[in-house]
Amino acid sequence: MPRIKVAAAVLNQTPMAWESNTKNIIDAIEEARRQQVSLLCLPELCITGYGCEDYFFAYDLEEQAKKCLLEIVGHTEGMIVAIGLPLRHNNRLYDVACLVANKRIMGFCAKQNLANNGIHYETRWFHPWPAGIVEKTRIDHIDYPIGDVIFDVSGVRVAFEICEDAWVAHRPGRRHYERGVDIMLNPSASHFGFFKFVTRERFVIDASRSFGCSYIYTNMLGNEAGRAVYDGDAMIASNGEFLQSSNRFSYEDFLITAAVIDTEYTRLSQVQNIADLPKDKFWKVPGTFDFPDLEPVPLQEADLEAFEGGGALKEEEFARAVCLALFDYLRKSRSQGFTVSLSGGADSAACVALCGLMIRLAEESIGLDRFKHKLGHIEKIQKCESVEEIAKELIHTIYQETENSSEATLDSAQSLAESIGATFYNIDINGLVETYTGLIEGQIGRELTWAQDDIALQNIQARVRAPSVWLLTNLTNHLLLSTSNRSEVAVGYATMDGDTAGSISPIAGIDKFYLRKWLVWLENVGCHVQGKHIKIEGLQKVNSLQPTAELRPTNRKQTDEDDLMPYEFLDALEESGIRDKKPPVECYRIVLVVFKDRYTPAQMLTWTERFFKLWSRNQWKRERYAPSFHLDDLSLDARTWCRFPILSGGFERELQELRDYAAEEKGISKGRRIGF
Repeated sequence: MPRIKVAAAVLNQTPMAWESNTKNIIDAIEEARRQQVSLLCLPELCITGYGCEDYFFAYDLEEQAKKCLLEIVGHTEGMIVAIGLPLRHNNRLYDVACLVANKRIMGFCAKQNLANNGIHYETRWFHPWPAGIVEKTRIDHIDYPIGDVIFDVSGVRVAFEICEDAWVAHRPGRRHYERGVDIMLNPSASHFGFFKFVTRERFVIDASRSFGCSYIYTNMLGNEAGRAVYDGDAMIASNGEFLQSSNRFSYEDFLITAAVIDTEYTRLSQVQNIADLPKDKFWKVPGTFDFPDLEPVPLQEADLEAFEGGGALKEEEFARAVCLALFDYLRKSRSQGFTVSLSGGADSAACVALCGLMIRLAEESIGLDRFKHKLGHIEKIQKCESVEEIAKELIHTIYQETENSSEATLDSAQSLAESIGATFYNIDINGLVETYTGLIEGQIGRELTWAQDDIALQNIQARVRAPSVWLLTNLTNHLLLSTSNRSEVAVGYATMDGDTAGSISPIAGIDKFYLRKWLVWLENVGCHVQGKHIKIEGLQKVNSLQPTAELRPTNRKQTDEDDLMPYEFLDALEESGIRDKKPPVECYRIVLVVFKDRYTPAQMLTWTERFFKLWSRNQWKRERYAPSFHLDDLSLDARTWCRFPILSGGFERELQELRDYAAEEKGISKGRRIGF
């Protein structure tokens, strides 16, 4: 019995959706059985969902999870299945993987290393299990082992690293290797980040080689709880060979990734390597399973997906992650579609383009019929026969012009909406603006002027747009998309209760400089699927415009970068000052080097000071932005990633140190060179 067919299942789950979560798990088990899989690994906390937040504390949550577990166990005949759930033991909550063999629970392996950085707050809810400790826990009047256990199933040793366990320096896999483990399972809930799948592949392949084992890694899929996106990455490696990987960003409820492993081959590797004997006593949970006799298989080697092998990986990942997140948000919130206040500029155009792209990518992934079935609560799309017909129902846009709006942005907005088939409305709100300004002028006894009331006159235009678009949104039970990007979020370049109005903010995790490049890519190249590219050619007029809020009179020639600073420069300051936590003077020294041939030191000093002042003043705005999708370590989401006080000293001392440094540097710049 050297060869075993193993598999990893990725699942699109929803926190506390007991029936659908259990159904997805059972369906995945049945599909794995159809593929004659003997051992199946399901994701971390797949019964409850990973994102239950403080409801993990609820006693009933664990009780419901155990009911689901016992139901699932009844469907494991002829298989070994690893199932993730939370479990209380000695009045402590643990993140565990239950190993079931042929309808019998063998025991529970508990997570030893808890993720507690970035969007992860596992130590708020769970306790880490100490290495080398095994106890007994009772479920339904039966005692089972729980803790740091090894399962010996008819001579095949199976062990776990649960998600974060594999990301730490002293990973449990080292001890598993000393214990002679044949197969390591890694059930994970690892959120998407740009290029993160490459890191996962590396530690999976390296673990299989270093530990002389077969390594099975699986992950969640889709937008589970609102913010985090899971790409559905699953992998199987053996002895350093990458055998199989899943398709990422699928619109399926589950996917099975299977391969045949050779336990004699991995054992040979362990025999030939000199290794220490186990340094600690370990607990083997014995069990029996009738592994089928398999014929040898040809050499297996995982292939990259077409889009992963191209030269635009970040563009592809951004498009696919956000589109999948939008689809799941729409489906799980049971909303009827998306509405966008489409100004014709890059930000609102990106939101509309992503909605249109979502329909096309979903159709490529699961077909139009299954797309409509998964959105079965939206009756108005059920008779649609094309993506354009669906787009007309699902995507509503409205252009709201004032006397400061231009024909160019109107043409830009309308051409984009028409190119993807979205519904387009156009209204003139200038009278509303004049009504509000007139009311206030009557109360304060003077006329509002651009010379004296610039910001207030800009903001009332943005705010007047909100009631109209909310009304349109409510009439159709749509989701209103907020259109702020991350660069604007950083410096508060947005009108609260105006352009920030919305249910979700799909582009708040990406910077404006990159977003503009991405829109050009989407117009001219697009997503690579099945030998073709999905493009949004209606972005041509959008991409020809200089970003502007169009809130000042046209003779003032307002642009975003004149109001703020060049977006590329802003993003560089955000990276060093916010992500890397460097003080203003160090940020200034960095940009002096990076942008030395493009801007003067005086310009860079002004912009650096402006950035930190605006950042510290606008935390209250960041606290109020609509939920956004997490994409990378530059996220500014105040709830899950980047915390900052609403009231602070405003970097006053730090900015004075910056000014002192710049003054000194200006006096000695001819004789000295800045060093790091």
